[in-house]
Amino acid sequence: MSEENITVGVLGLGIIGSRVAQNLRDQGRRTCVWNRTPQDHPDALDSPGEVAGKAGVLQIFVRDGEALLTVVDAMASQLGKGHVVLNHATVSPEATQEAALRVGNTGAAFLDCPFTGSRDAAAEGKLNYYVGGEQAIVEQVRPVLDVSAQTVTHLGKIGTATVLKIATNMISATTVAILSEALAICEEGGVEPRKMEQALAVNGCASGLSAMKLPTMLTGDYLPHFSLKNMLKDAGFGLELADKSGMSLPVLASAAATMMEQMDAGRGEDDYSVVYENYRKG
Repeated sequence: MSEENITVGVLGLGIIGSRVAQNLRDQGRRTCVWNRTPQDHPDALDSPGEVAGKAGVLQIFVRDGEALLTVVDAMASQLGKGHVVLNHATVSPEATQEAALRVGNTGAAFLDCPFTGSRDAAAEGKLNYYVGGEQAIVEQVRPVLDVSAQTVTHLGKIGTATVLKIATNMISATTVAILSEALAICEEGGVEPRKMEQALAVNGCASGLSAMKLPTMLTGDYLPHFSLKNMLKDAGFGLELADKSGMSLPVLASAAATMMEQMDAGRGEDDYSVVYENYRKG
């Protein structure tokens, strides 16, 4: 694969995929894209198969395992030796392994490649990719990943990246859930919620995530950086992994129940910090 001449295909133009595609174009990369819902995009093609027919590296940004396998099957007839398929969606370990099997049967290479980083990080080319798969394939596509990446961390075999991404999202989900509860306690106790920002600025419990989410939670701004429906999906993966291992995850289970309240209220497309609405008074 000649890195200078390779065309990159981006499949799925949601919050992240659209920004990755734009970064590739901005850096002069040859690109083609596809989205399930047709979009007016200069590099758009009509099907995943068409994208695979033109692109050697295929970056998939879809919502779930069913969508991933549908895209893989739609590309299969055009895949072969020389193609590298990267799944960036956070899906179940089972869907990851099935996608790897189906891609491998065509002779193409597959990488398990979820990321951390939300809308703004994607726009700035500062996603952090976790990668499972052969080291040689990782190095082969690293120049493509670097266009949208701040870091690329190789973890080992296919599937390991998926597990780590699920684990990190467990931390994010529970952090925002307890932050929401802490703000509610402040309100009930007569403390001005905005004072929480000052308090966290000098408190060891603060994190980069709380610093990012707290200001928008206080104003009720839930423009999605990472949607509630996707965070709840990923929490479900964590709970499924625990159940299969005979483990109990009461903290994650509580956070999932908190998120479900807002899902039931029709807020699934909002940022997952919308869980604060379970308690927010104004």
